[in-house]
Amino acid sequence: MISLLIKEAIYINEVVLGTAFGVLVGPYGINAFDPRDWSMQDEVTLEALRVVLVASLFAVGVELPCAYMKEHAKGLLIMVVPTMAIGWVIVTAILYALFPGLGLTSALCIAACLTPTDPVTCAAITRGNFATKHVPKEIRHILSAEAAANDGLAYPFLSISLYLVTESSLTTAIRKGFLVGWLYQVVFGTIIGSLIGLVFSKLMRLSHSKGFIDRESYIAQYLALAIFTTGVAYTLGADDLLAAFAAGCVVAWDGHFKEQTEDDTFASVVDCLLNCACFIYIGAWLPFDSYNSVELGIVPWRLIVLVIGILLFRRIPALLLLYKFASLFDVSLATKAFLSGPMGVSAVFVSTLARTRLPSPSDPPANQPETLAATIQPIVSFVVLCSILVHGLSIPFFNAGRELARSVTINSINWQRSTTNNMPIGLELDVKILNTNDVSRSGMVLREVSSSETAGPGGDPAATPAPSRDLERGLL
Repeated sequence: MISLLIKEAIYINEVVLGTAFGVLVGPYGINAFDPRDWSMQDEVTLEALRVVLVASLFAVGVELPCAYMKEHAKGLLIMVVPTMAIGWVIVTAILYALFPGLGLTSALCIAACLTPTDPVTCAAITRGNFATKHVPKEIRHILSAEAAANDGLAYPFLSISLYLVTESSLTTAIRKGFLVGWLYQVVFGTIIGSLIGLVFSKLMRLSHSKGFIDRESYIAQYLALAIFTTGVAYTLGADDLLAAFAAGCVVAWDGHFKEQTEDDTFASVVDCLLNCACFIYIGAWLPFDSYNSVELGIVPWRLIVLVIGILLFRRIPALLLLYKFASLFDVSLATKAFLSGPMGVSAVFVSTLARTRLPSPSDPPANQPETLAATIQPIVSFVVLCSILVHGLSIPFFNAGRELARSVTINSINWQRSTTNNMPIGLELDVKILNTNDVSRSGMVLREVSSSETAGPGGDPAATPAPSRDLERGLL
């Protein structure tokens, strides 16, 4: 009933609202909804988040400009793979230093969950009137494409980490991580998704030209194809997330599918419903009581330091090293893109996937795999919660800062007016707001006025006109 007011007036999106509502109705609120009481809770969480992710990834692929991945393949490849690898190593180092109970391989596994940018949270940030007006189109496209691509690439980082934890031989772990994680899951998954998208695109274009399909059925394929692609890839053991994104990119390659669906709100409605339900679920799922588990080495101050370290160092070092090679944007745009790396649904999904492949932990954990199983979700969920707050509220705070700057500028101008009116004859105040979007660049220039300038008509100083004040006000 008040969604427009909240989203367009104070710029709070469904990510923050859904999470807050989930916490309210969850076990730490009124206890009306508690996912952790369900049997097979990890499996339910995994499959529910999988549906949300594949729908979002397919939507990102469809909404990108025609042949976008081909035109920006080099930049995206540089931006995604090395950036993820550098961020993975940095987050691993932070985790290993902060949590003494974690071994290096366990830290690598948790870092793999926190490496990818979340496409669902990213989509909520890059859509809406505020993003359209204030976030450059290039940033919106590159953020969406990067989030979708590196979300699918989280699989190989997780695979090699799990093999390092569970396999006794380092050589075996690396071999399996490369063959299964990279060659089979990533490469094969991308090929499957591309082939399904290509066949679907040709069939839909043929059916549409022959009049065999109506518009409603055409639009329904938006969700049906995403789920079908995921089912095929998952059954074959490939990377289903990357397959869904590849299918969306290929379907939108020639622009025909986008032309048929761009004026319809069905996809947006489905996307909004799935996102709201997903973040309500995550809010109720958050394990607040696990954020102070001294026996596992998890204490609040360590978690807070971890979040600060991740926000500062997970993407910025990669930016400084790689932005010139990506050739996608200048350093200013690159800074905005790399700083906007929210963690959310994908991190929870990958951590839950890891839990299903680890042994159930005893109390206390008997070995490193059990320690990892006990600590992975508390650590990841806390980082996700903080990322939702930081990235989800960044636009409202930015907007509030702009409003405050506007108010300060107006008060400053009024003060300058009153000061000018009381200035002695012989001084002229020229006030110009050089850039209304940057208050720090506004200024005043005082200059001495000659006697000839101060004299009024007939040389009478008493007839001196009031000092001139030219105010160019283009305030927002």
